[in-house]
Amino acid sequence: MDKRTQDDAQNSNMVKDPKDWTTGDEPMTGAQKSYLKTLSEEAGEPMDENLTKAQASERIDELQQRTGRGAESGTKH
Repeated sequence: MDKRTQDDAQNSNMVKDPKDWTTGDEPMTGAQKSYLKTLSEEAGEPMDENLTKAQASERIDELQQRTGRGAESGTKH
């Protein structure tokens, strides 16, 4: 990806706030659940199995900060 394309992507709506997701109220995906379980175990934190997609994404971001995982990615899960 060239620099201009990368800059355009960063300023686009490709990365939305989870609160703005149209499917954010749906149950978390299997991939989110699996990754959240891994992160929760690494962080020594309890895992809430009943999170929505949006809540799971925010929790993943929080646990990535605590564990140092995913620091290089700016994507939402």
